[in-house]
Amino acid sequence: MKKSDFHFDLPPELIAQQPLAERSASRLLVLDAERKSMTDRQFRELPDLLKAGDLLVYNDTRVLPARLFGRKQTGGAVEILIERVTGSHEATAQLGVSKKPKEGAAIELADGTIARVLGRDGEFFRLRFESADPLEKLLLKLGRMPLPPYIERTPDAADNERYQTVFAREPGAVAAPTAGLHFDVAMLDQLAARGIESGHITLHVGAGTFQPMRTEKIEEHTMHREWLNVGAELVDKIHHTRARGGRVIAVGTTVVRALESASRNGVLEPFAGETQIFIFPGYRFTSIDGLLTNFHLPESTLLMLVSALAGREFILDAYRHAVAQRYRFFSYGDAMLVWPLRAGVGSGE
Repeated sequence: MKKSDFHFDLPPELIAQQPLAERSASRLLVLDAERKSMTDRQFRELPDLLKAGDLLVYNDTRVLPARLFGRKQTGGAVEILIERVTGSHEATAQLGVSKKPKEGAAIELADGTIARVLGRDGEFFRLRFESADPLEKLLLKLGRMPLPPYIERTPDAADNERYQTVFAREPGAVAAPTAGLHFDVAMLDQLAARGIESGHITLHVGAGTFQPMRTEKIEEHTMHREWLNVGAELVDKIHHTRARGGRVIAVGTTVVRALESASRNGVLEPFAGETQIFIFPGYRFTSIDGLLTNFHLPESTLLMLVSALAGREFILDAYRHAVAQRYRFFSYGDAMLVWPLRAGVGSGE
């Protein structure tokens, strides 16, 4: 398949630049891939679309204020976007700079801390932060919330809270698992009161999630690496849910990637480590029965994942419907609830 097979036209004004005043006030497009049906709903109606005994699985990663600013020894400005924290004082990062620094070069941050370039890791730079404070503490002091590149404004104080899910607890992401941004405490309480259960994985979303695919043949694409943890307690909960006839609904593509990475040989088992899983049409899912997700970028790997679940043509039809109905797109936008093809395989149509 080709990258261009996943193109759709999106008017720029539909890219949400600000979150809504209330998390759960977004719209919800409900898709049934088997029936090829689309229904326009409100996110607040989600409890009515689920049933007691269903299991919602969330990503509990917490976004770090991962954007830093500094200067080279020559005085040139440098923007640092942390990709992954790899140690107490080390990370891989993207560098926004006029001329790429060499190994050993120093970048001075606003408080005088030196970020030393250790070398390259593919498209990223390996950095060591020469600070008494561990890197996470340094980021909390100096960092700025790393809003996605399609949000064309400077982050403000409100983003520090709104670009986190209400259940975020494990620091390490540099992008939010955006499907979770629609949930507020009242919604979580309402779901629990209806007998709808919850569980958590951790997948630290990296900045690589925004990197465009550079190969036209999608099979030639190599995914970026992300760290995840699927614990034994959740695995048991998923098995029990399935055994009693409940459905497992992933809240976001990061949850899908985590659960499918932990499903070796079709059997879900506890797993902690890295994944580079790439899911596109033809993939057979084994761990989920539904997906709650935001709308994704044209020609992106995340759009390919959703197409694998429900069929490419049907998903593209749904996106065209969303554009016509003026849904809000991307991180601060509206959501979709996708019930997949029952065979578990999205066609490459």
